[in-house]
This record gives sequence, C-alpha cells and structure tokens, in this order.
Amino acid sequence: MRLSILTLALVSASLGACSTVVETVKGPDLAPIGYPAQLIPVTQAYQAPPQPRSASANSLWRTGARAFFGDQRARHIGDILTVSIDIDDQAQTSNTTSRSRSNDISGGVSNFFGLENSLGRAFPGGFDAQNLVGLEGASNANGTGSVSRSERVNLTIAAVVTDILSNGNLVIQGRQEVRTNRELRELTVAGIVRPEDISSANTIAHTQIAEARISYGGRGDISRVQAAPAAQSLVERFSPF
Repeated sequence: MRLSILTLALVSASLGACSTVVETVKGPDLAPIGYPAQLIPVTQAYQAPPQPRSASANSLWRTGARAFFGDQRARHIGDILTVSIDIDDQAQTSNTTSRSRSNDISGGVSNFFGLENSLGRAFPGGFDAQNLVGLEGASNANGTGSVSRSERVNLTIAAVVTDILSNGNLVIQGRQEVRTNRELRELTVAGIVRPEDISSANTIAHTQIAEARISYGGRGDISRVQAAPAAQSLVERFSPF
C-alpha cells in the first residue's frame, strides 16, 4: 500500500515537473473553455427556463412581465451579464512616534553601625557618606512610517450566473484570458449581486458586487523574470534576521 502511494506521488511530481518544463519552453497555454466551476455547489439544481405567458384578453401586456418589451437582464443560472471594473484607489498614511525618558536616583547613609568614620579612613578622599548610592538611566525611541498606495484598473468582463440564493440574489463568476506571444494575462471576477442592481443594458459595476473577488495578473516569461526565485523567497520569509 505504501509502495503504491509512493509510486503515485513520484508520478504526480514527474508530471508536474514535465508540465513546468513544457510551459517554460513553449509558453503558457490557455485554459480550456468551460462552465465556471469554482463557485458552483456540488448539488447544483438548474432551473428550467420560464414558459412564455400569453397576453391578457384585449391587452398587449403579459401578466408578470417586468417591462413592456422582453427583459434581457440576467436572472437565471447560466445567463451572462457584463461586469464593469473601474478601480481608482489611493491611500496615504504617515505616522511619527517619539518617546524619551530619563531617571536619576541618589542616596546617602548618615549612620552605618558607627563604621562610617572607619570607612572614611580606609578610603581617604574617596568615600562620601552623603552620596553612597547613585543610579541614572535614560531611554529614547523614535519611529517613523509612511504608506503611499495607488491602484488603477479599468476593465470589462462577461460573467456567468452560477447560483441563485434563497433571497433571489445571484452568484456570478467570470474568467478571461488573453495571450500575447509568450505572456498570458488572466482576469477573474466573482461575487454576489442583486437582480435590481443590473442595468437595462445587462451590466453591473464592480462596486455593486458583494463579497467581490477580483484578480488581475498573468504568467509567462516576463512574469517569471520579475518574480523572485523560490529559494530566495523562502530565505526571506523564514530568516530570523
């Protein structure tokens, strides 16, 4: 049993190494196109499409319709909506701390079992009963810190409705990949939206997504060169100095 587990681990490691070598040689590959699966529950229940309702007698209005014309906004599992991402964040923080403290303690002995005169004779010119004990201490601490952060992201991505919560809110998830030469750019978005916040153009802003998870990055030759080596990252992370 242990031998089989060890063999499986070795095979998996070799396959992972092979895939890394292949990606290094030929560049990153695009992920296969498929239905987003990260946020889909294990027991997914797909809703049947709504049945068209006939118009009332002598009326063009259908009972239960949300608009006079057909509503094209996403509201069922599998529907697609457009997410507009416009992030322009700036934050600046500056702190300065200064602390100083000094102590001075002195004490003398007027009588010490009658031996103060004997000590004076034993240490001529070096014994003063009035200044027998003296303590001094000082401590200083200064600290400064500043943070300056600026981020700008302006993108648009199509997301898929992957689940409908009990209160009617929609769980969405979208992924977009663009490959240019040997560099792959990847954008992902996920979160929970209200159907009321989806505009008539079937779009929604990223500020209206609850529990939003937005990721923008990439992988390839340029990203690999910019990243620190694995050994250096481990040393910097666990170094006690």
